[in-house]
Amino acid sequence: MKKLLDKPWFELVCRLLLGGIFVYASIDKILQPTEFAKVVYNYQILPAMASNLTAMGLPWLELFAGLALLVGLWRTESSLILSMLLVVFIVALSVNLVRGVDIDCGCLTLGEGGRSISLLTIVEDILLLAAGMVVLRRSVVEEQTIVDVASADG
Repeated sequence: MKKLLDKPWFELVCRLLLGGIFVYASIDKILQPTEFAKVVYNYQILPAMASNLTAMGLPWLELFAGLALLVGLWRTESSLILSMLLVVFIVALSVNLVRGVDIDCGCLTLGEGGRSISLLTIVEDILLLAAGMVVLRRSVVEEQTIVDVASADG
């Protein structure tokens, strides 16, 4: 497994997958902010005002962090942001699954194309989190290598 984690192509696949999914997921939310605000509110974790603010800001954060990963900019920062979001999503999905609430997960598409929360959505987010950790690990290792080389030269 460690050998796979050290392969540059594996990190590239994880980076493109994670970035692409978040860019795709953000588009419907940006185009339908009112519908997405309802989805966020239905999780019953945040008060109404915080749900609205989250619905306005979250899709843009997903879009910009996803785009940064796709083009290879700020890999450490964007993979960390998306990984932290995934942890929040996993907790929110789990809480509502335990509550027995049947709501649209708001994951990729809204409205009729949306999916209800399920164990599968949690597993998918865990796999995406693993991809985020692969990208984060590799970018941190590369940054540390650059620092080590610069220190040796200085």
